Amino acid sequence: MKVVIIGGGKVGYYLVKTLLEHGHDPVLIEINKQLAHFIANDLDIPVISGDGTSLDVLESADIDGFDALISVTGKDQNNLIACQIAKNNLHIKRTVAKVNNPKNASVMRQLGIDIVISSTDAIARLLEREVDTARIKQLISLNQGENSINEINLPEHYKYHGKKLAELKLPEQCIIVSITRGNQVIIPRGNTAVFSGDKILIMCKSAAVHSIKTALRLD
Repeated sequence: MKVVIIGGGKVGYYLVKTLLEHGHDPVLIEINKQLAHFIANDLDIPVISGDGTSLDVLESADIDGFDALISVTGKDQNNLIACQIAKNNLHIKRTVAKVNNPKNASVMRQLGIDIVISSTDAIARLLEREVDTARIKQLISLNQGENSINEINLPEHYKYHGKKLAELKLPEQCIIVSITRGNQVIIPRGNTAVFSGDKILIMCKSAAVHSIKTALRLD
């Protein structure tokens, strides 16, 4: 896979190393000449010293038709511009942008970036899933982590034993997919009751996981 990376800081440097280890062909664009020279010698890859938001610089890198462009500079606007130029002018198949301010993530997706990665959001979701929601096990991450499919094992002596789903006031951003009780798989409705030991499969917005824990009283 041919990939161009914009930004040779720590993220860009280690991303290049990882791609090389996995057998890919990365090209790096870094605006700082000294850093560009160091990475070119250290990793023995093509490095262009220039502004990755400039069409002239991107064209000089001869990356037209590459499989992906990944922009990981410290400025969200630069990452957005580089990805838009790559997609609109250079026929790059996929664009990936690091977002430093999580509030910019949805805007960048609306403006055509294929994959937007926020380390702040990722850490927050990890903490919420592993610390705050220990009883909720994520099975599948969907849509770049915005949604997920989760498994919940209701404990013995469950506080809401025998309650109907309609009475639990679950957040609107979730759907109960199934309830497994022993060897029986139940497709739930609002009048379906939950019992101690039930295994619940639930699809939801990742941001709603904490609200689910509260609604189900999984303290």
